[in-house]
Amino acid sequence: MNKIVIISAPSGTGKTTLINRLMKNSDLRLEFSISACTRQPREGEIDGVNYYFLSVDDFTRRISQNEFVEWQEVYQGRYYGTLNSEVDRIFNKGNNIIFDVDVEGGINLKKIFGNNAISIFIQPPSVEELRNRLINRATDSIEEIEKRVNKAEQEISRSKYFDTIVTNDILDRADQELYSKVKGFID
Repeated sequence: MNKIVIISAPSGTGKTTLINRLMKNSDLRLEFSISACTRQPREGEIDGVNYYFLSVDDFTRRISQNEFVEWQEVYQGRYYGTLNSEVDRIFNKGNNIIFDVDVEGGINLKKIFGNNAISIFIQPPSVEELRNRLINRATDSIEEIEKRVNKAEQEISRSKYFDTIVTNDILDRADQELYSKVKGFID
């Protein structure tokens, strides 16, 4: 039976780096579930590889046609979700799915997939360290960073709804802990 790994974290926590490292472990047979979103692509992001970049109209049309496993309006007018076709695509190949989703999406996916899924919350060492990481990433304005930090505080309070928490204070240690938890679940 195919398994589902759900990874959620506040923006800037190092989730993408940890997922990319986890994906290099071929013994896990993980395939990344590409989320759909309505934000503009960042430099270097490719439609259908990093995300399915949809207009708000297209996204809401697909909601009305029940094309999503789950979706959220993460910020006003900014939607993220998981298309049913993504789950089918990966399971049909015999792979396990890894989801990189926002916190509410992670909680919802766990409810949908139950014991067939493990939900993992990646936590920063502190909110102040998270702020510094976002500033150093240099992809957002100060206003956007403060919005993300405020949201992160709310998201951290929701971590109790996940099966397990990994704190990304030292990358190699967090990477090993994440691998161990996923390997134990899949085997």
